[in-house]
Amino acid sequence: MEKDERREPEIVYSRSVKAGKRIYYLDVRKARNEDLYLCITESKRRQAEGEEAPSFEKHKLFLYKEDFAHFTEGLQDVIGYIQKQLGAIEERPEWTPEEKEEKAAEESEEPKKKGIFGIFK
Repeated sequence: MEKDERREPEIVYSRSVKAGKRIYYLDVRKARNEDLYLCITESKRRQAEGEEAPSFEKHKLFLYKEDFAHFTEGLQDVIGYIQKQLGAIEERPEWTPEEKEEKAAEESEEPKKKGIFGIFK
């Protein structure tokens, strides 16, 4: 099979989770052998200086059914540990592009204070 003939695996179910500047896509995909697996994509909005349009940095994680139980157990364990260490965890408010503009306006109004060697604020 030629590389051009390869098709993206079919997405049979999908859900997105908005979390601040990130969006997580949880896609159930069907492999060529009809097996199902989970593809988790983290998409983070990036606005480089001098660029008008934002870009998106994406990272993917593929999780196969034989690993679900181990992954779920590990995820619950580390989340439980963090909750024990930090206590109640507040949800992050939804991020909007306007917040970035407001923050930039605030920063331009107050003089920037630099710490040691001018590196740290």
